[in-house]
Amino acid sequence: MSRRLVLTLAVSVVVVAGLVPVLVMVGQSLAAEFHTGFAYYRGLLASGRAWTLAGHSLALSSITTLLTVGIGTPLGILLGKSDLPLRRSLLLLFAIPMAIPPYVLAVSWFNILGRGGTLAHWLGPALASHSSDWLFGLGGCVLVLATTFLPIVVLITVAQLSSIGPSYEEAARLTSGWTSTLWHVTLPLIAPGISLAAVVVFLLSLGEFGVPIFLRFDVFPVESFAQFSAFYNFGAATAAALPLGLVTFLLLFLEALFLRSRSYALRRGPDAQTMVIALKSRRTLLLVVLGIIALVLVVLPLGVLIVRSSTAGAFHEAIARGGASLVRSMAYAAAGATGLLLIGFLCGYLIQTRALPLWRKLDFLTVFLFTLPGPVIAIGLISLWNRSVTSFVYATPAIIILGYLAQYTALSSRMCASALEHVPPSMEEAAQVAGVHWGRRLVGIVVPLVRKGLVAAWIVGYVFCLRDTGMTMLVYPPGHDTLPVRTFTLMANGTPELIAALCILMVAAALLPLVILATTLRPTARMA
Repeated sequence: MSRRLVLTLAVSVVVVAGLVPVLVMVGQSLAAEFHTGFAYYRGLLASGRAWTLAGHSLALSSITTLLTVGIGTPLGILLGKSDLPLRRSLLLLFAIPMAIPPYVLAVSWFNILGRGGTLAHWLGPALASHSSDWLFGLGGCVLVLATTFLPIVVLITVAQLSSIGPSYEEAARLTSGWTSTLWHVTLPLIAPGISLAAVVVFLLSLGEFGVPIFLRFDVFPVESFAQFSAFYNFGAATAAALPLGLVTFLLLFLEALFLRSRSYALRRGPDAQTMVIALKSRRTLLLVVLGIIALVLVVLPLGVLIVRSSTAGAFHEAIARGGASLVRSMAYAAAGATGLLLIGFLCGYLIQTRALPLWRKLDFLTVFLFTLPGPVIAIGLISLWNRSVTSFVYATPAIIILGYLAQYTALSSRMCASALEHVPPSMEEAAQVAGVHWGRRLVGIVVPLVRKGLVAAWIVGYVFCLRDTGMTMLVYPPGHDTLPVRTFTLMANGTPELIAALCILMVAAALLPLVILATTLRPTARMA
């Protein structure tokens, strides 16, 4: 098949998996509301609860974004541009929360700060009562989501730093120290990437429902999920979901309008090396500070889960009640990651080479779907596929795989596009001049040159599919629940030891490929 046809088919898969369900959901909602005078929308806007939900959602997203950017940017600079000891190990440690469902961290902090948690055992029930009240509200949600999304800012900062040509900073270093260079040269150069990270964190926080529902903090995603799953009220669910979609579209549109033109401006050569900040006498102090932050945000929550799950019979019961769900999770995640790799590679190739005029629209669409709340995509998938003629999709795990393709194609396409940047166009052009067909050029030349990037894209896709909760919880067919969904449903009547053991199984399944991903990173640097 020709290049244009294959790339068009890849775009069509993204459109059918993600865009069409959302448009069908909106169309059905507006059509149904037209006959009732838009009763749900008018009721939503007129009710005091709607403004409470809006205030909670915006406060949670805004505070989480400010914290992650304020902490993650300096962390990214230290871990990606300094001679700090153990920086690769620390980078992996800080990335761990991104690989597990956010509600797992919520369970961990409940075991620490809850009325019957570790703090109550050490310092007494009076103090634990205050910490529990704080946890079940805005403060606890911010703590969990900031920990979960902090790696996004850190990793994007590290990636942006690696794209800066050394000449920019070398020129500044001739007359200034590193503090002035970072403030006046480095930060302005990576500002588009940090701004994109801030937008992504804001939208992911806005769409998160697992943590707020566990910590009993009312936000729009919780309202939409409850109306659809508990009351089967499609009108109320879509009325609560559409504001999330509109905010997502607006912010990404503004990001594309004002920042995207600058985000691809910096390109370093394949042999360029990142300039490294020599910390000198501050190395030990900064290492201790970062170690304490990692200890509090990552090691302590996971350590408490390990201790809580170490009771006799906890893992035996967890495997008995959740083993089948774990196997399904890994199988579905592997299938989803494979589909994401195939579609994401073709989309990344299209975006990188600009082979079709719609490449920018495709990039926008994939990021829009990624930041759209999972329950919104799930309601769209149900609206499109819940028909007798399409039961071969809706009543099978295929609906879950479609949801994965809709929500996470942006990850694989962006990673593949980044890997393809380092392939000289002349290599493919030479093969084209020699008469080699496009398909053979792609498989025989391009794919081998970016194989590490493809492995990384598959692993990241696997991790995100494995941890998905919001979308999967609404669309999974009977008997096909995944481990995150199984754990979430057992929280109502399962023992703390059982829930902790299930969470540890989830963490173990997610971290194994993350370790493999870390071994593929081999940064090169020189001192300055």
